[in-house]
Amino acid sequence: MNQTLPFLLRHGYEVLLVWVFAEQLGLPIPSLPVLLAIGALAGRRQFSLFASVALAVVATLAADFIWYELGRYRGRSLLRHLCRISLEPDSCVRDTESLFARYRAGSLIIAKFVPGLGTVMPPLAGAFRFRRGRFLVWDAAGAFLWAGAFTGTGYLFSAQIERVAMYAYRLGAWLAVALLLALAAYILNRYRERRRFLRKLRIARITPEELKQKMEAGEEMVIVDLRNSLECENDHVRVPGALHMRPDELEARHQEIPRDRDVVLYCT
Repeated sequence: MNQTLPFLLRHGYEVLLVWVFAEQLGLPIPSLPVLLAIGALAGRRQFSLFASVALAVVATLAADFIWYELGRYRGRSLLRHLCRISLEPDSCVRDTESLFARYRAGSLIIAKFVPGLGTVMPPLAGAFRFRRGRFLVWDAAGAFLWAGAFTGTGYLFSAQIERVAMYAYRLGAWLAVALLLALAAYILNRYRERRRFLRKLRIARITPEELKQKMEAGEEMVIVDLRNSLECENDHVRVPGALHMRPDELEARHQEIPRDRDVVLYCT
């Protein structure tokens, strides 16, 4: 801490700019501690609160625009690639697209506050041809709220944050070890749950080719299309005779699904 604080005082703006940019590009380095620290130092008149928020917004926009352009070039395949590194890759694409389909531009406002969404939302906007100007305006608004909220929190509670930092410094390496062990336990538990879920899922899967053969053979079945409306609009593909509903509508509309035949759930 004796070395960190002087360095942060000398290069705080540069650290903030590079750190936020790197996190928004997808590196696993959370910028929340940096935003709180810069805000706390701004509360002690070491930095400008306005300049700190402005730099964080610029760094966020720069990284997000790169992802946006990659999304326009690579399409939804880029989103699937990003979601593979998450602990729940199967639901990552679906949840992100569902959020974007429901709130459109508004999803860019809340994306930064939801872990994982901040990186995948810009390429999704690019993949679905969201207009550049509109994307930049809404993304800037979301970045401003996100950076302002955490930097402002550090500014308002600068004295309390300083005391917490002193306690953390006294704990030293033990605190780092405890945090790493807690993170490792969380990741391990989620990984085990995912592997257990996939083992169950393999039993009940059917390939598109098998489904086509059953349909051509005239077998009695009902197909439920669980894709969101945005994905349906983009793909222009419909499964003949399929019942369309969102996953979150299953509980309310389950009575529409016949119980006297096989049910096939179709999603991406």
